[in-house]
Amino acid sequence: MSQNSVPLSARPISPSLIEVSKNYRTLWIVSVLAIGGLIFAGINLFQDIALSGDHFTSLLSFSLLGLALVIALGFEFVNGFHDTANAVATVIYTRSMSPNVAVIWSGLCNFAGVLLSSGMVAFGIISLLPVDLILQASSGHGFAMIFALLCSAIIWNLGTWYFGLPSSSSHTMIGSIIGVGVAYAIQAGQNGWSGVNWTQVSSVFTALLVSPLVGFLLSAFILLLLKRTMRKQTLFRAPSAQGAPPLWIRSLLIATCSGVSFAHGSNDGQKGMGLIMLILVGTMPIAYSLNRSMPINEVPRVAALAQVTGQQLIPKSPLSLAPSLARDQLKNFIQIPAVNQTQQVLPALGTVLMEINRELTLYGTMDKIPAHLVPNVRNDMYLAAEAIRAFKAANIPLPASVQPNLNAMKTELDHATRFIPMWVKIVVALALGLGTMVGWKRIVITVGERIGKTHLTYAQGVSAETVAMATIGAADLFGLPVSTTHVLSSGVAGTMVANGGGLQTTTLRNMVMAWVLTLPASILLSALLFTLFSYF
Repeated sequence: MSQNSVPLSARPISPSLIEVSKNYRTLWIVSVLAIGGLIFAGINLFQDIALSGDHFTSLLSFSLLGLALVIALGFEFVNGFHDTANAVATVIYTRSMSPNVAVIWSGLCNFAGVLLSSGMVAFGIISLLPVDLILQASSGHGFAMIFALLCSAIIWNLGTWYFGLPSSSSHTMIGSIIGVGVAYAIQAGQNGWSGVNWTQVSSVFTALLVSPLVGFLLSAFILLLLKRTMRKQTLFRAPSAQGAPPLWIRSLLIATCSGVSFAHGSNDGQKGMGLIMLILVGTMPIAYSLNRSMPINEVPRVAALAQVTGQQLIPKSPLSLAPSLARDQLKNFIQIPAVNQTQQVLPALGTVLMEINRELTLYGTMDKIPAHLVPNVRNDMYLAAEAIRAFKAANIPLPASVQPNLNAMKTELDHATRFIPMWVKIVVALALGLGTMVGWKRIVITVGERIGKTHLTYAQGVSAETVAMATIGAADLFGLPVSTTHVLSSGVAGTMVANGGGLQTTTLRNMVMAWVLTLPASILLSALLFTLFSYF
């Protein structure tokens, strides 16, 4: 054990370190902002619908949309106080910031992270769902999918938060998606495994499994490096019960907390944005299926590129493939990509691209596409983009002459279908930020005192949060979801081992059990809820 390590039994933490007085003014502010956010969302929603010429066909569709949006924002709120507590744990535990100031500051950093996010993670998560379900988002199965995903994720997150376990919202959401996919396939009379895009799941799981190992090893390495290079021993002491640490240490801890909070907003906030876009496309397809903000001169360019690329892929023969058969072939290929399908899939992709060209050329702009054709155009674009992605993900070689056009085509198709209105980003950022301001205490105690056998030192907090910030930021650049909880908790564990303090086996066992059980529990829960909701 390091000479600066302080056993937990030797100096119990002061109650004032983790307690915060009841601040009714803060509760009022949170309530007012939450109500304001819902009003803001409603105003923008009605404006978008009015501009698109769409309208609510019944009170039921309006009620389902409102309920789904409230639940989706509730998921982000729960995600805020469940996951972001890990980001503020070190600054609160080390007395670098008071609890109220820390959670408000972290909430603002989360807000900024969501607003500046790229959207890659959002649609990467959505692509885990079965293609059929995404294309049928406005059907009864689509609503069952949305409510099953949201309800199962919220139930599990609240349960693990209640017991103070650092479980992952990312794992919960992915498990919920897998459960819905399996249940949908079984209902359709198929093998349950066929209901999940396993190619995308494998890349997501790789990121989720590797990131905690990176957190553990790099955090331990940075702590050891600091010990060899830093002469000031103050950095390696446990928090004092008498007051805040020196200014330079506080600055380090606040900077890393800000970075983790920003990265968390940028990565985790996108999950809520993806779900909300799925809800909007399913309930208001005319308004949200296609990106109506695309410049007028961009649509003819997309149409021309689709024509050129489609002609390259379709063989010179008098026999043509019916568009409906081409779509079916693409769906099957996206589900299970294989090299031996290339000769059949490329002409099918070319056929769908020619359909996109015909539709865009005929109407000229997104706004002029007739309402009843908007979902069909969007589905063709989505299928074509996902088929191109499947070729790349499965490392299937393509003719060199067509590869540049396919890459450009996917970029254009994603721009037309994978977009997030600014008001969606704002309300998700607000929900995540407000969630950060409540419910943090249980997780803070676990991270600060219940992972290792000694109190968390300043250097350990800096090391763990620096690695968490860098890891989450790197994953965001590649469009991969990672768990803030797992990365930071693993980082703290790594510093405890490197510091010679050891780990608490009880907490470690509970955390591992929560991590291991999250996937099967959320899969089972979402599958049951999807089956139940499908009957309504």
